[in-house]
Amino acid sequence: MNALQFNFNIPKYVFTKTIGRWVPSVHWHPRFSCLSWNDTEEPSLPNEDWVKIKVKYGGICGSDMNLLFLHDSPTTSPYVSFPFTIGHEAVGEISELGQNVQNHRLGQRVVVNPVLSCESRGLEPCPACIRGDESLCQQKTKGAIESGLLIGACRDTGGSWSPYLVAHKSQVLTLPDEVNDLNGVLVEPFSCALHAVLRNPPKDRDNVLVIGAGVIGLSVVAAIKALGYSCNITVLVKHPFQGEMAQTLGADKVIYLDKQYVQSTTDALGAEVLKPLFGPEVIQGGANIVYECVGKKQSVTDALRFTESGGKVVILGLASIMKKIDWTTVWLNELTVKGCFAYSTNVFEGEKRNTLQIAIELMRRGKVDLSPLITHQYPLNEYKVAFNTITKRNRENALKVIFNHDQTTVGG
Repeated sequence: MNALQFNFNIPKYVFTKTIGRWVPSVHWHPRFSCLSWNDTEEPSLPNEDWVKIKVKYGGICGSDMNLLFLHDSPTTSPYVSFPFTIGHEAVGEISELGQNVQNHRLGQRVVVNPVLSCESRGLEPCPACIRGDESLCQQKTKGAIESGLLIGACRDTGGSWSPYLVAHKSQVLTLPDEVNDLNGVLVEPFSCALHAVLRNPPKDRDNVLVIGAGVIGLSVVAAIKALGYSCNITVLVKHPFQGEMAQTLGADKVIYLDKQYVQSTTDALGAEVLKPLFGPEVIQGGANIVYECVGKKQSVTDALRFTESGGKVVILGLASIMKKIDWTTVWLNELTVKGCFAYSTNVFEGEKRNTLQIAIELMRRGKVDLSPLITHQYPLNEYKVAFNTITKRNRENALKVIFNHDQTTVGG
């Protein structure tokens, strides 16, 4: 089978990092980049507690593009094993069952919780896993499989950028008939947003600011509405098609990143702009809670200054090494800054449940339909076209781009 794999190579890394500033497509050039289009064997079951899944749709996540563009912090490098097949967003059917798998059947439609925590590794649970924080597992480099934060970053599991992957039985969730495959492939990214909102819920009548209207930012809006929180949601967006989708999903106000966005956002939040001696505007007042969903220097800076005194900033955007961020407002306004990685266990209707299970249940009840976010589908062998579509997001009106393993021709 053919798969898109990533393998760290110092000469290719240096070359791509240098030339990629001027020629972005070099990041997925099969000869010069760390990404390769390989003819590989199907991944095998690590043991009898695992299943093999035939992938129908594989999502292209912002973190995947971050990897291709070599923007990842070296902090995460101990938690991968090379070469790995990329792709942690997946919906498909079970094609092989280990002998110890009792609650699933061949042909069953499933989604995957890609986090490779203690249970999937065959280890006694660490303190994080015991308390239900599997995404914070302390043993991601140990056990029955190689190092890896997730399926899609581990040499042994494969990933959704190939026709097959393997998953531990604890990672496999049945998709009910009410949830179609397009929503299914979005269960994983929606769960990231859902986890952030459930762990950091807004109060009634709070002013909420969502910075960024990619899939995660839009999913935060969708999660707040699906969970029934009564708050005012303002979304800071870059492109008109993102703003339209934010309004469709329930945003109360949409602010565009133009020359007046600071004043417009301040007005929307009922705050005040103050002029410092020099430098960017200072905001007095602001949102009760800000969900930062971009992970760039400017978006983090905005998140800190648009939060009211005593408020909270939740960082969902993929963090990296950011220089020259002014943290004065964290100290001056006594802000709480929380990171939020992936998903794990959350309380829903008084019961502790896996975040992906909650996401599926909300979709099953018709509380959320994210399928309109998928704007482009491509067969896997057209990966260069898919990546170019993402890099030209504004021109292509691209929200979510996915690989369709049943598709044989290019389509949008």
